[in-house]
Amino acid sequence: MVKRLDYGAFMEKFSLQLSPSQHQLPLSGLTFSVKDIFDIEGYVTGFGNPDWARTHSASTSTAPAVMDLLTAGATCLGKTVMDEMAYCMYGVNKHYGTPTNPCAPDRVPGGSSSGSAVAVAAKLVDFSLGTDTGASVRVPASYCGILGFRPSLGWFARDPKILNRIGRVLLHLPDVDPIKPSQIIIAEDCFRLSTIPSDRTVQVLVKSIEKLFGAQCVKHAILGDLVKDKVPSLQHFMDKGNEDQVDDIPPSLAALSSAMRLLQRYEFKNYHDKWVTKVNPDFGPGISERIWDAIKATGENIDFCHSVRTELRAALTALLGDHGVLALPTTPGEPPKVQANPATSDIFFSRPFSLLSVAGSSGFCQVSIPLGRYDNVPLAISLVAKHGSDAFLLNLVETLYDTLQETI
Repeated sequence: MVKRLDYGAFMEKFSLQLSPSQHQLPLSGLTFSVKDIFDIEGYVTGFGNPDWARTHSASTSTAPAVMDLLTAGATCLGKTVMDEMAYCMYGVNKHYGTPTNPCAPDRVPGGSSSGSAVAVAAKLVDFSLGTDTGASVRVPASYCGILGFRPSLGWFARDPKILNRIGRVLLHLPDVDPIKPSQIIIAEDCFRLSTIPSDRTVQVLVKSIEKLFGAQCVKHAILGDLVKDKVPSLQHFMDKGNEDQVDDIPPSLAALSSAMRLLQRYEFKNYHDKWVTKVNPDFGPGISERIWDAIKATGENIDFCHSVRTELRAALTALLGDHGVLALPTTPGEPPKVQANPATSDIFFSRPFSLLSVAGSSGFCQVSIPLGRYDNVPLAISLVAKHGSDAFLLNLVETLYDTLQETI
Protein backbone atom coordinates (compact mmCIF):
# COMPACT_ATOMS: atom_id res chain seq x y z
CA MET A 1 0.00 0.00 0.00
CA VAL A 2 1.44 3.40 -1.03
CA LYS A 3 1.74 5.79 1.93
CA ARG A 4 0.70 9.34 1.02
CA LEU A 5 2.71 12.11 2.69
CA ASP A 6 -0.36 13.50 4.43
CA TYR A 7 -2.05 10.06 4.69
CA GLY A 8 -4.90 11.47 2.57
CA ALA A 9 -6.19 13.36 5.61
CA PHE A 10 -6.59 16.83 4.10
CA MET A 11 -9.13 18.31 1.72
CA GLU A 12 -7.10 21.51 1.49
CA LYS A 13 -4.16 22.92 3.41
CA PHE A 14 -3.54 26.46 4.56
CA SER A 15 -2.15 28.24 7.60
CA LEU A 16 -4.62 30.36 9.50
CA GLN A 17 -3.80 32.23 12.68
CA LEU A 18 -4.75 35.50 14.28
CA SER A 19 -2.26 38.28 14.86
CA PRO A 20 0.38 37.25 17.40
CA SER A 21 -0.38 38.29 20.98
CA GLN A 22 2.05 39.87 23.38
CA HIS A 23 0.68 37.53 26.06
CA GLN A 24 1.03 33.77 26.39
CA LEU A 25 -2.23 32.23 25.23
CA PRO A 26 -3.62 28.82 26.27
CA LEU A 27 -2.98 27.16 22.89
CA SER A 28 0.08 29.08 21.69
CA GLY A 29 2.35 26.92 19.56
CA LEU A 30 -0.28 24.23 18.88
CA THR A 31 -1.54 23.32 15.40
CA PHE A 32 -4.91 21.86 14.45
CA SER A 33 -7.08 20.81 11.54
CA VAL A 34 -10.86 20.93 11.17
CA LYS A 35 -13.36 18.54 9.66
CA ASP A 36 -14.82 19.90 6.42
CA ILE A 37 -18.13 20.48 8.16
CA PHE A 38 -16.97 23.65 9.96
CA ASP A 39 -17.26 27.00 8.21
CA ILE A 40 -14.08 28.99 7.63
CA GLU A 41 -14.50 32.41 6.06
CA GLY A 42 -13.57 32.38 2.40
CA TYR A 43 -13.68 28.60 1.98
CA VAL A 44 -16.49 26.38 0.74
CA THR A 45 -17.65 23.90 3.38
CA GLY A 46 -17.71 20.72 1.31
CA PHE A 47 -19.52 18.34 3.71
CA GLY A 48 -17.66 15.38 2.18
CA ASN A 49 -19.44 15.53 -1.18
CA PRO A 50 -18.46 17.39 -4.39
CA ASP A 51 -22.09 18.05 -5.33
CA TRP A 52 -22.59 19.80 -1.99
CA ALA A 53 -19.46 21.88 -2.57
CA ARG A 54 -20.61 22.71 -6.12
CA THR A 55 -24.00 23.97 -4.95
CA HIS A 56 -22.82 26.06 -2.00
CA SER A 57 -20.91 29.33 -1.83
CA ALA A 58 -17.84 30.14 0.18
CA SER A 59 -18.53 30.80 3.86
CA THR A 60 -18.87 34.42 4.91
CA SER A 61 -17.90 33.77 8.53
CA THR A 62 -15.87 31.31 10.62
CA ALA A 63 -17.49 28.81 12.97
CA PRO A 64 -17.38 29.91 16.64
CA ALA A 65 -15.53 26.75 17.70
CA VAL A 66 -12.75 27.44 15.17
CA MET A 67 -12.60 31.11 16.21
CA ASP A 68 -12.27 30.09 19.87
CA LEU A 69 -9.22 27.96 19.03
CA LEU A 70 -7.64 30.68 16.90
CA THR A 71 -8.28 33.30 19.58
CA ALA A 72 -6.60 31.00 22.11
CA GLY A 73 -3.43 31.05 19.99
CA ALA A 74 -3.64 27.85 17.92
CA THR A 75 -2.88 27.72 14.18
CA CYS A 76 -5.23 25.95 11.77
CA LEU A 77 -3.42 24.00 9.03
CA GLY A 78 -6.37 22.98 6.90
CA LYS A 79 -9.68 21.16 6.41
CA THR A 80 -9.89 17.38 6.54
CA VAL A 81 -11.67 14.63 4.63
CA MET A 82 -14.91 13.30 6.08
CA ASP A 83 -17.57 10.73 5.22
CA GLU A 84 -20.24 12.14 2.94
CA MET A 85 -22.69 14.35 4.81
CA ALA A 86 -21.32 12.97 8.10
CA TYR A 87 -23.67 10.02 7.70
CA CYS A 88 -21.37 7.04 8.08
CA MET A 89 -18.73 5.80 10.50
CA TYR A 90 -16.44 3.77 8.21
CA GLY A 91 -14.14 6.60 7.13
CA VAL A 92 -14.57 5.77 3.43
CA ASN A 93 -15.15 8.44 0.77
CA LYS A 94 -15.32 7.42 -2.89
CA HIS A 95 -14.77 10.98 -4.13
CA TYR A 96 -11.78 12.10 -2.08
CA GLY A 97 -10.31 8.77 -1.04
CA THR A 98 -10.12 6.96 2.26
CA PRO A 99 -7.57 8.52 4.64
CA THR A 100 -4.90 5.99 5.57
CA ASN A 101 -5.06 4.78 9.16
CA PRO A 102 -1.48 5.41 10.41
CA CYS A 103 -1.77 2.67 13.05
CA ALA A 104 -3.21 0.01 10.74
CA PRO A 105 -2.93 0.96 7.03
CA ASP A 106 -5.02 -2.00 5.87
CA ARG A 107 -7.92 -0.98 8.14
CA VAL A 108 -10.45 1.83 7.82
CA PRO A 109 -9.76 4.90 9.96
CA GLY A 110 -13.37 5.17 11.13
CA GLY A 111 -15.63 8.12 10.43
CA SER A 112 -17.22 10.38 9.81
CA SER A 113 -14.37 12.52 11.21
CA SER A 114 -11.83 10.32 9.44
CA GLY A 115 -9.32 12.89 8.21
CA SER A 116 -9.36 14.72 11.54
CA ALA A 117 -8.40 11.55 13.41
CA VAL A 118 -5.76 10.56 10.86
CA ALA A 119 -4.14 14.02 10.97
CA VAL A 120 -3.63 13.64 14.73
CA ALA A 121 -2.58 9.99 14.63
CA ALA A 122 -0.02 10.76 11.89
CA LYS A 123 1.35 13.69 13.94
CA LEU A 124 0.49 16.17 11.19
CA VAL A 125 -1.23 18.39 13.78
CA ASP A 126 -1.39 18.52 17.58
CA PHE A 127 -5.17 18.22 17.72
CA SER A 128 -8.15 18.26 15.43
CA LEU A 129 -11.83 19.16 15.40
CA GLY A 130 -14.49 16.61 14.50
CA THR A 131 -18.17 16.19 15.27
CA ASP A 132 -19.95 13.36 17.03
CA THR A 133 -23.70 12.77 17.24
CA GLY A 134 -23.70 9.05 16.43
CA ALA A 135 -20.07 7.99 16.77
CA SER A 136 -18.00 10.19 14.48
CA VAL A 137 -15.24 11.05 16.96
CA ARG A 138 -15.28 8.01 19.22
CA VAL A 139 -14.97 5.38 16.46
CA PRO A 140 -12.07 6.99 14.55
CA ALA A 141 -10.31 7.76 17.84
CA SER A 142 -10.56 4.09 18.76
CA TYR A 143 -9.46 2.83 15.35
CA CYS A 144 -6.56 5.29 15.03
CA GLY A 145 -5.22 4.82 18.56
CA ILE A 146 -5.71 8.38 19.86
CA LEU A 147 -7.79 10.25 22.39
CA GLY A 148 -11.24 11.39 21.30
CA PHE A 149 -13.72 13.44 23.34
CA ARG A 150 -17.44 13.70 22.69
CA PRO A 151 -19.42 16.56 24.22
CA SER A 152 -21.80 18.25 21.76
CA LEU A 153 -18.97 18.58 19.21
CA GLY A 154 -15.74 16.60 19.38
CA TRP A 155 -11.97 16.74 19.12
CA PHE A 156 -8.92 14.52 18.94
CA ALA A 157 -5.47 14.67 20.54
CA ARG A 158 -2.56 12.37 21.31
CA ASP A 159 -1.75 13.97 24.67
CA PRO A 160 -4.32 14.06 27.54
CA LYS A 161 -3.03 17.46 28.70
CA ILE A 162 -3.68 18.94 25.26
CA LEU A 163 -7.09 17.23 25.16
CA ASN A 164 -7.92 18.98 28.45
CA ARG A 165 -6.62 22.38 27.29
CA ILE A 166 -8.73 22.20 24.13
CA GLY A 167 -11.80 21.42 26.23
CA ARG A 168 -11.21 24.47 28.43
CA VAL A 169 -11.15 26.69 25.35
CA LEU A 170 -14.00 25.16 23.35
CA LEU A 171 -16.40 24.68 26.26
CA HIS A 172 -15.36 27.87 28.10
CA LEU A 173 -14.61 25.84 31.21
CA PRO A 174 -12.92 27.29 34.29
CA ASP A 175 -9.74 25.75 35.64
CA VAL A 176 -10.80 23.43 38.46
CA ASP A 177 -8.87 20.94 40.54
CA PRO A 178 -9.36 17.25 39.70
CA ILE A 179 -12.07 15.52 41.71
CA LYS A 180 -11.72 11.90 42.76
CA PRO A 181 -14.45 9.79 41.11
CA SER A 182 -17.01 8.43 43.55
CA GLN A 183 -17.25 5.22 41.55
CA ILE A 184 -16.16 3.80 38.22
CA ILE A 185 -18.75 1.29 37.07
CA ILE A 186 -17.68 -1.52 34.76
CA ALA A 187 -20.51 -2.34 32.34
CA GLU A 188 -19.95 -6.09 32.33
CA ASP A 189 -22.45 -6.98 29.59
CA CYS A 190 -20.91 -4.35 27.31
CA PHE A 191 -17.42 -5.77 27.77
CA ARG A 192 -18.78 -9.25 27.00
CA LEU A 193 -19.58 -7.93 23.52
CA SER A 194 -15.90 -7.27 22.94
CA THR A 195 -13.68 -9.63 20.98
CA ILE A 196 -10.65 -8.34 22.92
CA PRO A 197 -9.51 -10.43 25.93
CA SER A 198 -10.48 -8.84 29.25
CA ASP A 199 -6.89 -8.81 30.47
CA ARG A 200 -6.18 -6.15 27.79
CA THR A 201 -9.16 -3.95 28.65
CA VAL A 202 -11.10 -4.45 31.89
CA GLN A 203 -8.17 -5.70 33.95
CA VAL A 204 -5.93 -2.87 32.78
CA LEU A 205 -8.59 -0.36 33.77
CA VAL A 206 -9.34 -1.98 37.14
CA LYS A 207 -5.67 -2.21 38.13
CA SER A 208 -5.17 1.44 37.22
CA ILE A 209 -8.24 2.56 39.19
CA GLU A 210 -7.19 0.56 42.23
CA LYS A 211 -3.70 2.03 42.12
CA LEU A 212 -4.92 5.62 41.91
CA PHE A 213 -8.21 5.62 43.80
CA GLY A 214 -8.49 2.36 45.73
CA ALA A 215 -10.42 -0.88 45.14
CA GLN A 216 -13.58 0.54 46.72
CA CYS A 217 -13.98 2.82 43.70
CA VAL A 218 -14.58 -0.10 41.31
CA LYS A 219 -18.21 -1.20 40.86
CA HIS A 220 -19.92 -3.53 38.39
CA ALA A 221 -23.28 -3.36 36.63
CA ILE A 222 -25.32 -5.00 33.89
CA LEU A 223 -26.16 -1.97 31.79
CA GLY A 224 -28.71 -3.74 29.61
CA ASP A 225 -30.82 -4.65 32.66
CA LEU A 226 -30.75 -1.08 33.95
CA VAL A 227 -31.79 0.28 30.56
CA LYS A 228 -34.59 -2.28 30.26
CA ASP A 229 -35.98 -1.42 33.71
CA LYS A 230 -35.57 2.35 33.64
CA VAL A 231 -36.31 3.25 30.00
CA PRO A 232 -39.86 1.99 29.44
CA SER A 233 -40.31 3.79 26.11
CA LEU A 234 -37.86 1.32 24.57
CA GLN A 235 -40.67 -1.27 24.48
CA HIS A 236 -41.89 0.45 21.31
CA PHE A 237 -38.64 -0.53 19.61
CA MET A 238 -38.31 -4.00 21.11
CA ASP A 239 -41.83 -5.22 20.33
CA LYS A 240 -41.53 -4.70 16.59
CA GLY A 241 -38.31 -6.63 16.23
CA ASN A 242 -35.00 -5.16 15.36
CA GLU A 243 -33.45 -5.11 11.91
CA ASP A 244 -29.99 -4.65 13.40
CA GLN A 245 -30.38 -7.31 16.10
CA VAL A 246 -27.32 -9.46 16.69
CA ASP A 247 -27.81 -12.44 18.96
CA ASP A 248 -25.38 -11.49 21.73
CA ILE A 249 -26.41 -7.82 22.03
CA PRO A 250 -28.70 -7.21 25.05
CA PRO A 251 -32.16 -6.55 23.58
CA SER A 252 -32.53 -3.26 25.44
CA LEU A 253 -29.26 -1.92 24.01
CA ALA A 254 -30.22 -3.12 20.52
CA ALA A 255 -33.53 -1.27 20.94
CA LEU A 256 -31.66 1.83 22.12
CA SER A 257 -29.56 1.67 18.96
CA SER A 258 -32.69 1.40 16.82
CA ALA A 259 -34.33 4.36 18.53
CA MET A 260 -31.29 6.55 18.03
CA ARG A 261 -30.82 5.58 14.41
CA LEU A 262 -34.49 6.28 13.69
CA LEU A 263 -34.11 9.73 15.23
CA GLN A 264 -30.96 10.35 13.18
CA ARG A 265 -32.74 9.40 9.96
CA TYR A 266 -35.66 11.67 10.80
CA GLU A 267 -33.44 14.65 11.66
CA PHE A 268 -31.25 14.07 8.59
CA LYS A 269 -34.38 14.19 6.45
CA ASN A 270 -35.59 17.41 8.09
CA TYR A 271 -32.29 19.15 7.36
CA HIS A 272 -31.36 17.76 3.96
CA ASP A 273 -34.46 16.39 2.20
CA LYS A 274 -34.89 19.37 -0.16
CA TRP A 275 -31.24 19.49 -1.22
CA VAL A 276 -30.89 15.72 -1.77
CA THR A 277 -34.16 15.52 -3.72
CA LYS A 278 -33.33 18.53 -5.89
CA VAL A 279 -29.67 17.81 -6.65
CA ASN A 280 -29.80 13.98 -6.69
CA PRO A 281 -26.11 13.92 -5.71
CA ASP A 282 -23.62 11.19 -6.48
CA PHE A 283 -23.03 9.22 -3.28
CA GLY A 284 -20.70 6.32 -2.67
CA PRO A 285 -21.88 2.73 -2.13
CA GLY A 286 -23.41 2.09 1.26
CA ILE A 287 -23.83 5.77 2.08
CA SER A 288 -26.23 6.21 -0.84
CA GLU A 289 -28.61 3.56 0.48
CA ARG A 290 -28.52 5.01 4.01
CA ILE A 291 -29.22 8.53 2.81
CA TRP A 292 -32.16 7.55 0.65
CA ASP A 293 -33.55 5.43 3.50
CA ALA A 294 -33.41 8.56 5.63
CA ILE A 295 -35.16 10.64 2.98
CA LYS A 296 -37.98 8.09 2.97
CA ALA A 297 -38.26 8.05 6.77
CA THR A 298 -41.57 8.91 8.43
CA GLY A 299 -42.25 10.49 11.80
CA GLU A 300 -43.62 7.27 13.26
CA ASN A 301 -42.34 6.66 16.81
CA ILE A 302 -40.37 9.92 16.87
CA ASP A 303 -42.11 11.05 20.07
CA PHE A 304 -41.01 7.80 21.69
CA CYS A 305 -37.41 8.48 20.57
CA HIS A 306 -37.48 11.73 22.52
CA SER A 307 -38.97 9.92 25.53
CA VAL A 308 -36.15 7.37 25.35
CA ARG A 309 -33.57 10.13 25.53
CA THR A 310 -35.23 11.74 28.55
CA GLU A 311 -35.65 8.46 30.41
CA LEU A 312 -32.13 7.27 29.64
CA ARG A 313 -30.57 10.51 30.83
CA ALA A 314 -32.51 10.28 34.10
CA ALA A 315 -31.54 6.63 34.60
CA LEU A 316 -27.84 7.18 33.98
CA THR A 317 -27.80 10.33 36.12
CA ALA A 318 -29.27 8.35 39.01
CA LEU A 319 -26.73 5.55 38.45
CA LEU A 320 -23.62 7.72 38.28
CA GLY A 321 -24.41 10.67 40.49
CA ASP A 322 -22.29 13.80 40.27
CA HIS A 323 -18.86 12.16 40.06
CA GLY A 324 -19.46 8.60 38.93
CA VAL A 325 -18.16 7.19 35.67
CA LEU A 326 -19.35 4.36 33.42
CA ALA A 327 -16.67 2.28 31.66
CA LEU A 328 -17.36 0.36 28.46
CA PRO A 329 -15.56 -0.52 25.22
CA THR A 330 -15.46 2.29 22.67
CA THR A 331 -15.97 -0.31 19.96
CA PRO A 332 -16.16 -4.06 20.55
CA GLY A 333 -13.52 -5.22 18.10
CA GLU A 334 -10.98 -4.38 15.45
CA PRO A 335 -11.58 -1.96 12.57
CA PRO A 336 -12.89 -3.47 9.32
CA LYS A 337 -10.51 -3.96 6.42
CA VAL A 338 -10.31 -1.06 3.99
CA GLN A 339 -11.83 -3.11 1.16
CA ALA A 340 -14.64 -4.55 3.29
CA ASN A 341 -18.04 -4.89 1.62
CA PRO A 342 -20.29 -2.03 2.85
CA ALA A 343 -23.20 -4.41 3.31
CA THR A 344 -21.06 -6.65 5.51
CA SER A 345 -19.88 -3.58 7.40
CA ASP A 346 -23.47 -2.65 8.26
CA ILE A 347 -23.77 -5.96 10.10
CA PHE A 348 -20.34 -5.41 11.65
CA PHE A 349 -21.31 -1.99 13.00
CA SER A 350 -24.59 -3.05 14.66
CA ARG A 351 -22.63 -4.21 17.71
CA PRO A 352 -20.58 -1.00 18.19
CA PHE A 353 -23.64 1.19 17.72
CA SER A 354 -25.40 -0.50 20.64
CA LEU A 355 -22.49 0.75 22.79
CA LEU A 356 -22.12 4.16 21.16
CA SER A 357 -25.83 4.94 21.58
CA VAL A 358 -25.47 5.07 25.37
CA ALA A 359 -23.79 8.49 25.32
CA GLY A 360 -25.30 9.42 21.96
CA SER A 361 -28.87 9.07 23.21
CA SER A 362 -28.37 10.43 26.71
CA GLY A 363 -26.24 13.43 25.81
CA PHE A 364 -23.57 12.31 28.28
CA CYS A 365 -19.93 13.15 27.62
CA GLN A 366 -17.60 10.33 26.63
CA VAL A 367 -13.88 9.99 26.06
CA SER A 368 -12.16 7.23 24.08
CA ILE A 369 -8.75 6.31 25.53
CA PRO A 370 -6.20 4.26 23.56
CA LEU A 371 -4.84 1.11 25.22
CA GLY A 372 -2.04 0.19 22.88
CA ARG A 373 -2.47 -2.50 20.25
CA TYR A 374 -3.86 -6.02 20.06
CA ASP A 375 -3.21 -8.25 17.02
CA ASN A 376 -1.42 -5.27 15.48
CA VAL A 377 -4.44 -2.94 15.53
CA PRO A 378 -5.30 -0.18 18.05
CA LEU A 379 -7.75 -0.83 20.87
CA ALA A 380 -9.48 1.53 23.28
CA ILE A 381 -11.87 1.85 26.17
CA SER A 382 -14.32 4.63 26.97
CA LEU A 383 -15.34 6.52 30.06
CA VAL A 384 -18.77 8.16 30.23
CA ALA A 385 -19.85 10.88 32.68
CA LYS A 386 -23.11 12.69 33.15
CA HIS A 387 -24.28 15.55 30.98
CA GLY A 388 -22.40 18.73 31.88
CA SER A 389 -19.47 16.94 33.56
CA ASP A 390 -16.97 17.66 30.80
CA ALA A 391 -14.40 19.35 33.07
CA PHE A 392 -14.55 16.49 35.56
CA LEU A 393 -14.07 13.87 32.83
CA LEU A 394 -11.24 15.74 31.11
CA ASN A 395 -9.38 16.04 34.42
CA LEU A 396 -9.96 12.35 35.14
CA VAL A 397 -8.46 11.32 31.79
CA GLU A 398 -5.39 13.44 32.42
CA THR A 399 -5.00 11.85 35.86
CA LEU A 400 -5.59 8.28 34.68
CA TYR A 401 -3.85 8.22 31.32
CA ASP A 402 -0.22 7.56 32.28
CA THR A 403 -1.16 4.83 34.74
CA LEU A 404 -3.25 3.08 32.07
CA GLN A 405 -0.35 3.16 29.63
CA GLU A 406 2.05 1.80 32.25
CA THR A 407 -0.36 -1.03 33.11
CA ILE A 408 -0.86 -2.28 29.55
